[in-house]
Parts: sequence; structure tokens; C-alpha cells
Amino acid sequence: MRVDILTLFPEICRAPLSESMMKRAQQAGALDLRIHDIRDWAKDKHHIVDDAPFGGGQGMVMKPEPIFAAVESLRTAESRVLLMTPQGRRLTQQIARESSHQQHLIVICGHYEGIDHRVVERLVDVEISIGDYVLTNGAIAAVVFVDAVVRLLPGVLGDENSAEDDSFASGLLEAPQYTRPAEFRGWKIPDVLLSGNHAQIAAWRKEQALKRTRANRPDLLQE
Repeated sequence: MRVDILTLFPEICRAPLSESMMKRAQQAGALDLRIHDIRDWAKDKHHIVDDAPFGGGQGMVMKPEPIFAAVESLRTAESRVLLMTPQGRRLTQQIARESSHQQHLIVICGHYEGIDHRVVERLVDVEISIGDYVLTNGAIAAVVFVDAVVRLLPGVLGDENSAEDDSFASGLLEAPQYTRPAEFRGWKIPDVLLSGNHAQIAAWRKEQALKRTRANRPDLLQE
């Protein structure tokens, strides 16, 4: 998969996407990641990428010209263009899984008070939000989105079944996990995990996943 990120702050994306599984995904050839500074497509000598909003209002709005130039220089017939914005569809595991089947993603990172809406109307295929809150800029959200997608690519996690055990994969949160020592400060792990009975362990994990979901994310049980 190829991913092009368009942002005003390349270093925000570069550092976290150069570590751990994201680094191994690139080394293995599963991910071709390219991070671009939108200012590189600004034509004026000062590389201006924002301006005051028409109609008045607080803050600045990202200009359309450099974004159009950037996307049009990178886009192919296989490309899917996404905009990271609080106004987008809330990112879910299903959206991440669907996105992992794409050959090429172009991820635009919003900033300031937003982005000229002609970009949304004429360039963007889907708007994505990572939650009902506002960040300083979309580069942080882009890192979250790319990580969620890339870890689903074949071979990235090592164990093909790892992603199937994640929270949300089954519609529930993941069950609690424990490791050695079996007793720590007098707190023992559940006996069923030491039983060796895989059927009982599976049933316990399903019960605990349901319990955890009901306590922390009851909305998932209503969908």
C-alpha cells in the first residue's frame, strides 16, 4: 500500500510512523509512506498556505491552490483521497479495515480554522474524524488513522490472527489480559487462565469482553 500524507507539519507524522510496526511495515515493503509539506506546492515566494475567511470569523483558512496542486500531482486512478477533520465520519475499525484494502491513500491534514470547502467538494472522497474533539492540527489524527489501517495489512502484525482479537473486531472490547507472574502483590490471575481448557478460556474471555463493553462502551451494544 502507498500512503501520501499532505500536511503543514511533516515532522509530527514522520517520527511516530518511523517506529515499531510502522517501521517494519516499510522495511518489509508492505507500506510505501511519503510525507509531504503542503507549502512545497505554494506558488508565491512566501509559500502562503492560509488566508482570512470570507464573511469574517476567527482564525485562518487553508487555501485551495496548493492542496489542489499537491493532490493532482500525486493522484492516480487507484487513489482514495481522505481529509482528517472534526467534521468527518468517526473512525471505526470497520473504516480502517475497508481502507486497508485500498492501493493508494492520499491523506490531507487540516489545520487552523479549517480548509477551503472547495477542496472537500471537488477533491476529497471521504472526511474522517478520530473522535468528537478538536486537535491542534490534522497531522496528529493522520498518524492515528494510518497506524490503524497499516497494522491490518497482511504480514504487518506477524500473526495474521492478532487483529482478529483486537477490541472492536468482534463488535466488543477486548477481554482483560494477564501475564507472569501468576500472583503479584497478593493479586492472582483468574484460575480459568491456568486451567489449560481452551473452551473454558474462550467462554471466559467472551463473558469478560461483554462485561467490559457494557461498563465502558454500552453504545456498542446498542448498534
